[in-house]
Amino acid sequence: MAFITKFFADLIQWVREHISKPEMIASIFWIIVKIILIYVVAKICIKIANKTIAHMMAARDKSPLKFDRRRSNTIGSLIHNLIAYTVNLICIMLILGQVGLNLGPLLAGAGVLGLAIGFGAQSLVKDVITGFFIIFEDQFGVGDVIQIDQFKGTVEEIGIRVTRIKSWTGEVHIIPNGNIKQVTNFSTYNSLAVVDVTIPLHLDIDEATQILKDTVKQVQLLTEDIVKEPEVLGVQMVGTTDLKIRIIAECKPTRQFNVTRLLNIEIKKRLNITQIEMM
Repeated sequence: MAFITKFFADLIQWVREHISKPEMIASIFWIIVKIILIYVVAKICIKIANKTIAHMMAARDKSPLKFDRRRSNTIGSLIHNLIAYTVNLICIMLILGQVGLNLGPLLAGAGVLGLAIGFGAQSLVKDVITGFFIIFEDQFGVGDVIQIDQFKGTVEEIGIRVTRIKSWTGEVHIIPNGNIKQVTNFSTYNSLAVVDVTIPLHLDIDEATQILKDTVKQVQLLTEDIVKEPEVLGVQMVGTTDLKIRIIAECKPTRQFNVTRLLNIEIKKRLNITQIEMM
């Protein structure tokens, strides 16, 4: 801890030297003025950087090229934080220099301390680096439905160190970014709702198929989750007493379960009207 001893020794020496001088008040006054100026300049730099980042993000939004607004906001926030931390650190170093402190031993000691911490915080560094690449590569975003290992849910927050996802039953899973090896994102592309309708084998297949086609056309008008007209693919399986007719519907990401339930309900209603029994 030699650097700590040296730091306090320099501080005591500085106080003695300035208190013993007649021009102490003037000297302290100018030091305070310089500190205030350093602080003000630092805040101005951060403010200019924030406006520049905001201008860049606005320019991206107006560009004819399509950019993900969510990703732009996330990266903009990350850049803002990095600039703020850097400027504030420089500001602190300049202020310490103005009060006459010798920063050499302090920086050397901080380097040794940082090296020691680095060996003990490898997992933390791994989490931070992985978090940066998750954000930069836009692997997933807030609001996406993803699965990480056995955890599946909606992304609540993407931090530099951890990611929080909330399952559909309400549990919140906090996962260190360094532990994320493989991610399944269910919100990137449209999903597919699949419904198998089981009817007695003795029924006319063409008639049943036509009824189902008319029904799914009406279902598309009931919801905006279906992005294109559902298809009746035909007979999927034939059993000894029944057969299955498969229906598929392309829908918005993660909305396949809602669409499946709606299709089942409307198909059941229509078959009841036509007196066709479902198995």
